[in-house]
Amino acid sequence: MNRLTLIAIITALGVLVLAGAGVYMMWAQLGVTMSMHGWIAYGIGALASIALSVGLFWLTFHSARSGHDDLAHPEDYDG
Repeated sequence: MNRLTLIAIITALGVLVLAGAGVYMMWAQLGVTMSMHGWIAYGIGALASIALSVGLFWLTFHSARSGHDDLAHPEDYDG
């Protein structure tokens, strides 16, 4: 892993922590309370959403780079 990738990962985790703190402060000001189980479920849902988006982006880029998105018969293309 190169230095730029490590910096990007640390930055993304920092933004994720700041977003979580912002959600917590917003809900605290509104008087909404959530148990520890709620926070755990919230975190698992957020991580599952991130994992799903990373997986789908990886599939998109992998498909484009490996030639799966190429036309089977380019001579039939009208555009």
